[in-house]
Order: sequence, then C-alpha cells, then structure tokens
Amino acid sequence: MAKTIRACAWRRLERPYTRKSKYRSKSYVRSVPTNKIVKFEMGNTSKEFPYVVSLHSDRDIQIRHNALEAGRKSANKKLEDSLSRNGYKLKICVYPHHILRNNPLASGAGADRMSTGMKMSFGKAVGIAARIMEGQKIIEAYVQEKDIELAKRAMTLARHKFPKGGTIQVVKREIATA
Repeated sequence: MAKTIRACAWRRLERPYTRKSKYRSKSYVRSVPTNKIVKFEMGNTSKEFPYVVSLHSDRDIQIRHNALEAGRKSANKKLEDSLSRNGYKLKICVYPHHILRNNPLASGAGADRMSTGMKMSFGKAVGIAARIMEGQKIIEAYVQEKDIELAKRAMTLARHKFPKGGTIQVVKREIATA
C-alpha cells in the first residue's frame, strides 16, 4: 500500500492544472480514486430536531476524503454512544470532487537520467479532496436542546481531524408542525 502524503501538501487552494491535448485520448484523467466516505447522513434521518450544531471553516482549504471520513467517524461514534441512533442526525455537507495528483520523482543512483522534471507535471491521481471556502459548513448535527453540549464535543472531535480546524455554531431551527 502506498504511503499517504502529509495533509500540508494538499490543504492550500490552488487552481487545478487540467491536462489539455489536441489528441482526445490524452485529454482526460484516466483514473479517479474511490471515495472513502461511507455515508453522508447518519442517525435518525426522518425526525425533525430543533437545534443544529455545525462546524464551519475558518479559511479556504482543501480537506482530503480520508480526513472527512475520520471526522465523520469520530463525531458519529461520540453521538451514537450517548444518544443511540434515534437521538440525532449527522450530515456531511461537502463532497470531495477535486482530484489530487502527484508526480513522484525517482531517487537514488541514476535517478537524474530517468526523471523528466517537474515543469507542468500532470502526475497520477492519488486521492480526492473537498474544496472548502471560508465560512462554509463542513459537518452539521441535528439534536435536542439537552444534547447541545454533547454535539459541540462531537464537532470538536471532528475538527481535530481537519487541517486548520474551524468554528462551531449553534442555531435554533423553526420546526413546521402539520
């Protein structure tokens, strides 16, 4: 299994370089890595909850799919252990569309004769990431009023999995009664 590159290599937003060629067969990304996020909505998805505790980004960043999955797992585990599956709803609000590419350079004896350089290197697809703007919602948890502190703790656990953290906000929702 290939070693995962550190998150600091991917967290800055840069304009993605897209390969363009006059030959159609060379103008597309050949392989898109699979998304590691298993679910985007967890808990009781049909029930209406009066409060939303959400995690918002502090700055423009990219979050890799494996970091989003780690944050989802830790927040879901905290909520599920305390509230069971019917006491909350957890939702991932971003989707990783951006393909991350890496052009590994050879090292060792004779590497200078094999490497072709880094200028406009396209590289192989190594992962996917969600491009997140400042203030954008990353994860939200719907809970009852008595469970707000627990949801804040779950968002804090998820925040530790992401580069550059974020801010937690609590909003009271208006629930329509039929």
